[in-house]
This record gives sequence, structure tokens and C-alpha cells, in this order.
Amino acid sequence: MSAVLAVEVPYWGQSLLRVLGGLVAVLLPAGTIVYLFLFKMMSFMQSRLGPMEAGPYGSLQLVAEVGKWMQKEDLAPENADRTIFKMAPLVVLVSTFLLVAVIPFGPDAYFTNFAVGVFFGLAVSSISVLGILIAGWASANKYSLLGGLRAAGQLIAYELPLVLATLGVVIQAESMNFQEIVVAQNTGAIFGFEWLGNPFIFTQFIGFLIFMIAVQAELTQAPFDMPIAESELVSGYMTEYSGFRFLIFFIAEFATAGIFALIASLLFLGGWGVPFVWFDWNSLDDVSWWMNLVGPLIMLTKMLLLTFIIMWVRFSYPRFREDQLQTFAWKVLIPLSLANIGITAILKVAV
Repeated sequence: MSAVLAVEVPYWGQSLLRVLGGLVAVLLPAGTIVYLFLFKMMSFMQSRLGPMEAGPYGSLQLVAEVGKWMQKEDLAPENADRTIFKMAPLVVLVSTFLLVAVIPFGPDAYFTNFAVGVFFGLAVSSISVLGILIAGWASANKYSLLGGLRAAGQLIAYELPLVLATLGVVIQAESMNFQEIVVAQNTGAIFGFEWLGNPFIFTQFIGFLIFMIAVQAELTQAPFDMPIAESELVSGYMTEYSGFRFLIFFIAEFATAGIFALIASLLFLGGWGVPFVWFDWNSLDDVSWWMNLVGPLIMLTKMLLLTFIIMWVRFSYPRFREDQLQTFAWKVLIPLSLANIGITAILKVAV
């Protein structure tokens, strides 16, 4: 930013820009996903039009929904632990903001450039489990407590394949830095063909499938929506929430879907980059400044593609039983991810 404006931006200004950028990076994907997929795609799949009244083609329906929830009274159960009850949605939302901190949107468009960005991202993604668990416990409601306990068991089980699915990428890229993973995919070649680079979705397709399935479970989206099963738990850990705090849970759910899709695009689809051979770039230092403007658009496109898959599965499959959900994680995904790691390590040494 200081190079563009030819002035030195003070630290408070840089902090303000980072906060504003973080808000955009969280709220823009959440709003886009809700309108495109929840309001429109689901409606078309069910031969409906969806919201049509608020704004052209229902484009302002999301604004109307937010306004409605912000006007509702913020209630808490009489026996609830009010401090923790009110804190729980913020814990979940903070986890989403911390995830954004490690995502690069261009060669210089990033908040932080951690050497162990993959490790940090996977670590902070687990914080949301705490928010969900304390929301269920603090509500003083048996349905909420059951939902929180279900969520904790489910997220812990599927956190393992989520982490293990990324290890194949880390081994292949020889780095835990997201920028270096992006560069490795866009400077590489697959079968000697450089024009496509080497998106890891080809060599790590099994890891990609495991990662996307685990993301579906981490988001508690169908068919992994046992923690909020309306027919059994009356929305689970969110049963006692209303008004703005319910809205925070709602925003966090869809924002996290977008953030995980962005992380998947970095790990498996080349992130913000395009194959460097297209422009005779040899390293990150050769990348032109305009990729800081085009990169976010490329990331947004890949995010929408992956989020479409997440929502398509959500609207198409019935809910698992609890025993099926746990069995699938421990007996299928985890062994498969370990096998993928072993094969990747062997080929990395042998080739």
C-alpha cells in the first residue's frame, strides 16, 4: 500500500487497513454464498424462484434478513451462564477471522506470511469447536447440550482427516507456507507439460476428496448436520439464541465455508496464481504487480466453484446416523488419508 501511494502508511493506518480487509474477506464471501447458493441455487434445484421482493431479483433479501435479525430482542435463558452464553458466538466468529489472516490473495496481497501458515490455519480452525461446545453448555437446555456434545465429537473426529489430507500437499511442496505452495503449483509441470503448471488436485486428488468431505463435516452441513438436526434437537446448540447473536452464528457458518474453500483453492488449485510460464515468470519476484488486483478475482472464482460443490452436497444427500458419521471418519477417511501420505512420501523420495 505504501508503495502504491508513495507515502509511508503509519502503523495504525496499516492496522486499520488490515481490519477493513479482514471484514471484506469474511463478509463478502458469506454474503455471496448465502445469496447465490442458499437463496437461489437451492430454490432452482427445488423448482422455486426463491426471494424476489427485496431488490432486483431478490438481490437485497440478505440486507433485509440482517436488518430483521438485528431488530430482534437479544434473549438469554433464565438459568444460562450469561457471560459465556453471550461470548460463544464471538469465539466462533474469531476463529473465522484468524483463518483469513494466513490466506494470500496475491504476490503481495496478504495479511501475514507465516512460514507455517498451514499449521496455523489448521490450529485456529479448531477454536470454533470451543465456541460451539460452550454455547451448548451455557444455554441450560438439554437439546443445546446434546447438540454441543455431538458437534464436539464430530469436529474432533473429522479434524484428523482434514489435517492428514493437507500433509500430502506439504510433502509435495516441501513447505507449510501458503505462498510457497502456490508458487510450487504454478512453476511446476505435470507429465512434462508446463502450460497447466502442476495443480496438486491432479497428484493429490485423494487428498482433495478427503479434505472436501472433512470440510463438509467441519461446517456441520448435510449429510453431517447431526449437531443441528432440527427434527431431533431443534437446531441443537443454537436453540436458545436469538437476534444479533444468532446472526453471528449464521454469518460464521457461511463465512467459514468460503474461507475453507479459499484454503482448498490454495492447497489444490494453485491459489491466486496462474501458470508462470504464461508470462515467462520464473519465480515470485518476477510476478507483475497487477496480480495483486487479479489474484483476488481468481481466488473468488475458485472459491465459488468449490463452495458450489459443498452446497450441492448439502442440498442433495440425507443426514447420516451418528454411528455412520463416526465410522466413516475413523474407519474410512483416516486410513485412506494415511495411505495417501505414505504413497506421496514414497513417490517424493523415489521420483
